[in-house]
Amino acid sequence: MPTYIVTAPQGRLLTAQKSKLAEAITRVHCDITGAPSYFAQVIFYDVPEGNYFVGGKALEGLDHVYLHGTIRAGRDATTKEHMLVELMKVVSKSAQLEEHCVQVYLSEIPARQVLEFGKILPLPGEEVAWFDSIPEPTRSRLMALGN
Repeated sequence: MPTYIVTAPQGRLLTAQKSKLAEAITRVHCDITGAPSYFAQVIFYDVPEGNYFVGGKALEGLDHVYLHGTIRAGRDATTKEHMLVELMKVVSKSAQLEEHCVQVYLSEIPARQVLEFGKILPLPGEEVAWFDSIPEPTRSRLMALGN
């Protein structure tokens, strides 16, 4: 459901940092929204030198990490602002980066415009019925990832 994409210059984040960061992003999302952890996805893009630009200029000597989260629509502004700040903090800590070098964007998408695990996502409040409707092997695999 929620998908977080972390973009950084190639080599900026070590494998251990990525693992720690994926866990931290998942924890922030789930702690604030109450969603099970198996819903959160974190994807890393390592951008080769000469392919990341800020202000129209190649990112050289600037240390930035960009996090873009796509979340299901319907949360209030206070919750989203809290998520932004907490996500910025965990990226900064995990990447050993100053907070002002972290960019965090949250985009919302209506639940009924996303299909995962063979089913259109549920409206808020219908998560249990949705989860029960997906095939048992998939439910078991997701539960093994944690909740």
